[in-house]
Amino acid sequence: MRALIVIALATSVVGCTRWSMDHHLNNAYRAYDRGDCERVTLELSQVDRTSRARPFIWPETALLRGQCLERQKLFVDAAQTYQYIIAQYPQNEYAYRARARLQTLEKLGHLREGEPAVTRPVSSTAWR
Repeated sequence: MRALIVIALATSVVGCTRWSMDHHLNNAYRAYDRGDCERVTLELSQVDRTSRARPFIWPETALLRGQCLERQKLFVDAAQTYQYIIAQYPQNEYAYRARARLQTLEKLGHLREGEPAVTRPVSSTAWR
């Protein structure tokens, strides 16, 4: 009887974790549809916390994070996120999507491959 109770509890905990992860991922997609990238980031953070034992979800969350970075006009950060997906999960469906997003960023002129970043020092003004 005790073994049955332990098995039932273990099964419910696994199910709850999976449900929680799916719930937060669904909330992230809903927030993305509304254009609320701060909420997307929060929900994806929750997904990352509950998916440590389920790495199959990581490329999907990374892609959604990259798309949000694009919406916030953080194109270099989005491109680095996409490059991370391609490097870590080269045979994954999301790597294919990440390559497509990188090509789109290049065609739109938001990203220039091979061109180093230009740094410009800020002119300092004396504080009183």
